[in-house]
Amino acid sequence: MNTWYMIVVIGFLAGLATTTLALKEEDCEVCVKTVRRFADSLDDATKKDYKQIETAFKKFCKAQKNKEHRFCYYLGGLEESATGILNELSKPLSWSMPAEKICEKLKKKDAQICDLRYEKQIDLKSVDLKKLKVRDLKKILNDWDESCEGCLEKGDFIKRIEELKPKYSHGEL
Repeated sequence: MNTWYMIVVIGFLAGLATTTLALKEEDCEVCVKTVRRFADSLDDATKKDYKQIETAFKKFCKAQKNKEHRFCYYLGGLEESATGILNELSKPLSWSMPAEKICEKLKKKDAQICDLRYEKQIDLKSVDLKKLKVRDLKKILNDWDESCEGCLEKGDFIKRIEELKPKYSHGEL
């Protein structure tokens, strides 16, 4: 009787451990958000056929930039991809598997998929530009597709951002 009780408790704890170890969106944010966005773009007929999903994903990847582009590269969704684990995305999607579970499986195949992270956003309305690093100031200008001709010191970059701020301050960077 005591042994049976211990087996039940151990089984319960093992089940609890696996549910708490499930991948969360913030653990693999680029993967989860990209898979969700891609899945939402598919029509019902395409969702059922993994070959059509693969074709649609390759088309989807052509329009991606930054982290999403890198994600596509890792999966084999781009012509220049060195490897391809696209079926690890397409088949589970055809079974209506949730994005978190798909990313969990992808992580087991290639851990760097979950190393992709979105850069933190800079709120220009509340940030003190003087406290930012020059790298961050350059990033702001780069995100705006602006340059800072002749900027050598931090103050030069801050001055340029302050000049351009009214043009871009309608939202967050």
